[in-house]
Amino acid sequence: MAGQILMEMADLWSGTLTFALGFVGFILRGYVLELNRIQILLNRTREEYVTKSDNSASMNRLFGRLDLLDAKMDRILERK
Repeated sequence: MAGQILMEMADLWSGTLTFALGFVGFILRGYVLELNRIQILLNRTREEYVTKSDNSASMNRLFGRLDLLDAKMDRILERK
C-alpha cells in the first residue's frame, strides 16, 4: 500500500513538472516569436529610414523650389 501511494505521488509530481515545463516552454515560445517580429520590424524601419544626407538633399531641393515660387510671386505682384 505504501509503495502504491509513493508511486502515485511520483506520477503526480512527474505530471505536475511536465505541465509546468510545458507551460513555461509555451510562454517562452511566445516571447521568442514576438522578439523575432520586433527584429523584423526594426530591420524594415532601418531600411526605410531616410539618412541625414538624403534628407538634406531633399530639403535643399524643396527650398530651392520654394525660393523660385517666391521670386515668381514677387514678379507677379510687382507688375500689378
